[in-house]
Amino acid sequence: MTRLKEALESKKFVVTGEIGPPKGVNVESCLEEAEKYLKGKVAAVNVTDIQSAVMRVGSLAISKKLLEMDIEPVFQMTCRDRNRLALESDLLSAYVLGIRNVLALTGDYVTLGDHPQSKPVFDLDSVSLLKAMKDLESGKDLAGNELDGAPSFFKGAVVTPCADPLEPQVMKMEKKIFAGAEFFQTQAVYDIGLFEKFIKEVSHLKVPILAGIVLLKSAGMAKFMNENVSGVFVPDELIKEMSVPKEDRRKKSVEIAARLIKQMKDMCQGVHLMPLGWDKEVPNVIESAGL
Repeated sequence: MTRLKEALESKKFVVTGEIGPPKGVNVESCLEEAEKYLKGKVAAVNVTDIQSAVMRVGSLAISKKLLEMDIEPVFQMTCRDRNRLALESDLLSAYVLGIRNVLALTGDYVTLGDHPQSKPVFDLDSVSLLKAMKDLESGKDLAGNELDGAPSFFKGAVVTPCADPLEPQVMKMEKKIFAGAEFFQTQAVYDIGLFEKFIKEVSHLKVPILAGIVLLKSAGMAKFMNENVSGVFVPDELIKEMSVPKEDRRKKSVEIAARLIKQMKDMCQGVHLMPLGWDKEVPNVIESAGL
């Protein structure tokens, strides 16, 4: 059993973090920040997989490095860049390397990234990737062939709780659970009313949900998210709060994140903090939230 699974099953309020691998082989800074600001502070650390379709070091390699540092990784897998052969092979490789937490993602489209001319794959999506993990755990691959030893994963998925309309998200969430999802991390949440409505809509599903919080860096960032990130809504009052001098933005961002956690704490099983490079603020958020 992974530490993340154990923490969620013990009904503790769980905090997970996230790091993004660098664009190049100098991984020391990324790993040092995980060691200094996340280790011992969060239950597990997500490693993004070519996030936003921008080419970077792979999630598998950094996940293994975190394991060597006694930091439990959540290996993110996107379906955009690999067919089912490669996805299944990477899952088996992850298990052999000691990685057990896997988050299934469909992936952003290539036109959003720095290689827009690349060919997207999308042989599987997040639902069928979860099913692939479940099949591998049963001892067979997606072609029905027997495995020489089966893996076992703690399988995660993503949901967008503030989407409008909400019903398609609930239906997709149900499909993911049927396919094997055992926990959910959400896209960024800033509107408590919308999140509460979502939690009521999915109360019948009985699965751990960790509310996502992206640390706001400026009012401009908040406005950009409202205009360009589907299913994310930053209320006007938070945008006004972030309209402070540059030197005060980190403190204000921590204050907002901690307040959101306090407001959501009784609604979900934890939070997933996405600092986007502000890893040093994660301990401050946790402390300010009283966790």
